[in-house]
Amino acid sequence: MSIEIAPSITGVSFDGVHFGYGSSGQAVLRNIDWQIDEGEFVVVAGESGSGKSTLLRCLNGLVPHFSGGRFGGSVVVNGFDTKQHGPRALSTSVGFVFQDPDSQRVAAIVEDELAFGMEQLGIARMTMRKRVEETLDLLGIADLRDREMETLSGGERQRVAVAAALTLQPRILVLDEPTSQLDPWGAEDVVAALERLNHDLGLTVIMSEHRLERVIGTADRLHVLIVGGTSIDGSPRGVLMQLDENLLPPVARIGRALEWSPLPLTIKEGRAAIRGMTSLPVSPSTRVDHSGGKPVVELRGLRASYGKRTVLKEIDLQIRPGEVIALMGRNGSGKTTLLRSIMGFQRPVRGTVLVKGVDVTSDDPADIGRSVGYLAQRPGAMLFNETVSAELAFSARHHPGHARDLDEILEALELEELRNRNPRDLSAGEQERTALAAVLIANPSLLLLDEPTRGMDSRRKRALARFIMDRKREGVAVIIATHDVELVAETATRVVIIGAGEVVADGPPRDVLSGSLTYTTQMNKLFGLDFLTVDDVLLGFGLHS
Repeated sequence: MSIEIAPSITGVSFDGVHFGYGSSGQAVLRNIDWQIDEGEFVVVAGESGSGKSTLLRCLNGLVPHFSGGRFGGSVVVNGFDTKQHGPRALSTSVGFVFQDPDSQRVAAIVEDELAFGMEQLGIARMTMRKRVEETLDLLGIADLRDREMETLSGGERQRVAVAAALTLQPRILVLDEPTSQLDPWGAEDVVAALERLNHDLGLTVIMSEHRLERVIGTADRLHVLIVGGTSIDGSPRGVLMQLDENLLPPVARIGRALEWSPLPLTIKEGRAAIRGMTSLPVSPSTRVDHSGGKPVVELRGLRASYGKRTVLKEIDLQIRPGEVIALMGRNGSGKTTLLRSIMGFQRPVRGTVLVKGVDVTSDDPADIGRSVGYLAQRPGAMLFNETVSAELAFSARHHPGHARDLDEILEALELEELRNRNPRDLSAGEQERTALAAVLIANPSLLLLDEPTRGMDSRRKRALARFIMDRKREGVAVIIATHDVELVAETATRVVIIGAGEVVADGPPRDVLSGSLTYTTQMNKLFGLDFLTVDDVLLGFGLHS
């Protein structure tokens, strides 16, 4: 079977592109005109549900060939009109990394996953082996070479998915939220690798991203989709000047609030602006934690393993009512395993896990779930009803007597307009909020959230932070496994960092995050001391957000 050879024409062209899903064809993209030259590094941003994933899938022919819906206009990629050429023809020049790395996984072992695509194209064995070695080193995952994919953390799987796309050496690399599950080191490694390929080899990089602070200093252009189908395109600084402040990364938010010119995109530019200031903000007061009472969760000497690999070693922790615990650490450090151990899904090798005084090893996870809300890392797997409202109603029926009001939850998580939509038709960020709503409507006294801001835009992330703080005031204990330091700074009463299976730090956010090289916020990198959030800095200047 022959493979179509890409024409010599390079670059990407969108001409009047219009697209809507379903028989109604309600517009997700509307009259998109967009040109991308070869060798550009382009970041696509926008609120959850604005059409970012749909736009990216136009680049490899998944839209319109496998999406259904109504497509208008034209997309030409390296000379291929995507209406005439589908994903197979485009695969030799367009590499694609999906938002959910499991959706494109085909092999059981990491090294086989990297080689699979090359095998399908008949690439010589020596070339394959060389590319696998180079890519493993490029993304810092050589130690994962022989691991089974099933044993990897979500972030590790995400890096393997990026690596598998890179081994094909595409001319255009398209990535849908490639850092959403990555720890700060992993995200820096991936972005640095993409920047190196872009600069050294002229690879065209097009990626969507909510955490603009990770990539905005690298991008040549920023393309922001507005809910309803329109877009803004231009230089990163020029586009950020036009956006609602809720979509801005923290350094740009503070720059706009303090009227810095030019608007800073990076910590380096922000520090240059600070040097020109005549006064600095007053250091914030320490947040007082009033939580107390009998522990909701007690871990005593917890040791957990997957096969022969020990993940957690002798973990001792107590979590009390009203505490918001941020669980942080590298990908694969054991955060998800710890949450699963509390739910009774992961049986410890030794040690004790008590939830409200009950040893979970002797209790059924279904019984634990009556008072413990658990949001897994893959929220789509939790959704099975026909509408968002039905999903929440199902959860409420199974927690009679203390379920929260359905409309209250829909409003709190900004799901009102989606209440009659099928959850499987939603974006990843919308699915995340729907799954979270289904957990929260049960009104649990203990919340376990595994990467809850994955695929969530800045505005809705702040709404989630407010909702978590409301639950804290009600005495709910919350444990959040996350790499999102900005969310941690807004909500956490304690930060617990796990390294090599052990607790390496445990304390208030200002103690644990301040001065950290990696686990800290943009405001702390800019102003130091105890500053963590934009609000901290504004209050220090006597201003209000």
